[in-house]
Amino acid sequence: MVAIIRQEKLEDVKNALVEVGCQGMNLAEVKGKGRQRGLKEYYRGHNYCIEFLPKTKLEIVVNDNQVEEVVDAIIKSGRTGEIGDGKIFISNIEEVIRIRTGERGEKAV
Repeated sequence: MVAIIRQEKLEDVKNALVEVGCQGMNLAEVKGKGRQRGLKEYYRGHNYCIEFLPKTKLEIVVNDNQVEEVVDAIIKSGRTGEIGDGKIFISNIEEVIRIRTGERGEKAV
């Protein structure tokens, strides 16, 4: 799954994921736009619109039986109730292979 969250919620989300047993995740600092529609600022006598706002992208792979628990943890810890809280995208993974051991499937997750 991929979760796009507010940067300031990263520690809360990370801690919530660890609490539900999700240890592995990748993150990237990204910029995006959606319903939040950017940020209007006034600087040196000019109006500016920052169209793409900074967000944090988490990539998480879990076994099927963990999906709902992980989704709930992200929602509860990442929610502020304001536009711009983010989104979660869930997709299927065809195969997982641990490079070090060659393990495949659920054992490799």
